[in-house]
Amino acid sequence: MSFMDILYFIVPSAIFYAAPLILVAIGGVFSERSGVVNIGLEGLMVIGAFVGILFNLLFADTFGGMTPWLALVAAMVAALLLSLLHAVASISFRADQVVSGVAINLLAIALALYLVKSIFDKGQTDFISERFARYNVPVLSEIPVIGPLFFTSVYNTSFFAIGVAFLAWFVIYKTPFGLRLRAVGEHPMAADTMGINVARMRYVAVMISGALAGIGGAIYAQTITGDFGHATINGQGFMALAAMIFGKWHPLGAMGAALFFGFAQSLSIVGSSIPYIQEIPNVFLLILPYVLTIFALAGFIGRANAPKANGKPYIKGQR
Repeated sequence: MSFMDILYFIVPSAIFYAAPLILVAIGGVFSERSGVVNIGLEGLMVIGAFVGILFNLLFADTFGGMTPWLALVAAMVAALLLSLLHAVASISFRADQVVSGVAINLLAIALALYLVKSIFDKGQTDFISERFARYNVPVLSEIPVIGPLFFTSVYNTSFFAIGVAFLAWFVIYKTPFGLRLRAVGEHPMAADTMGINVARMRYVAVMISGALAGIGGAIYAQTITGDFGHATINGQGFMALAAMIFGKWHPLGAMGAALFFGFAQSLSIVGSSIPYIQEIPNVFLLILPYVLTIFALAGFIGRANAPKANGKPYIKGQR
């Protein structure tokens, strides 16, 4: 297997694994740009994965090939509603945002597994029959080098995630909404003085965060695992949180970092089929994504500046 053959094999896989991380990381960017720390991305991803799989199993016969896409909508709504708990606790009650996020993580996995046991009478759901399909992009897949790398055996969800990252960049940096979002995250008192409703902006940002995390969880479950169990979402939300920090709270930076972590995750799965890498003990490949996450944060977190009001509750009139 030549070097280019290895790239043709691993790059599409890396993009495929990175798609859910991109969406969840972008969700984190919206929340933290508004000044609300969202440690609960993992839990929101769990709920999205569970609802996406459940919807797929229940309505596959009704909606056919459209079922995975409609499952994303159901997952988005479910995670958005769960994120409201974090918003109420963090914004209205001014609770500690880290503690609230951890509570979301614990609640989500407990609730999801309880419902799985209640509905299926076992520890995991059945496997779905309607999944996102791989395909070759017409014309573009025939371009030398680029075609096999980026347009062969791809999922629509990968293009969707990349499109959301660019859309988020435009919204945050090129629209009045984005300016208000960044204002309440950097200096909420000044934003309040200018007539911006700080609490409402933060609520909207947390809800967007929940919606994107839910979609990311549903995509992961419907493209990678095909069912839902206790280990379906196993640290991917924290990887997305790391990607957000590694990307300096910037949508495109978060996308780049998510692609990096997606590469590490795909290497842990497909590495056994690649010459030389297949000689590495499998356990080292499996822990690779988590080790790289730790190294990335340990070497970079001190150089990344979060929004100034991030994690600080705002009390109207308080200096």
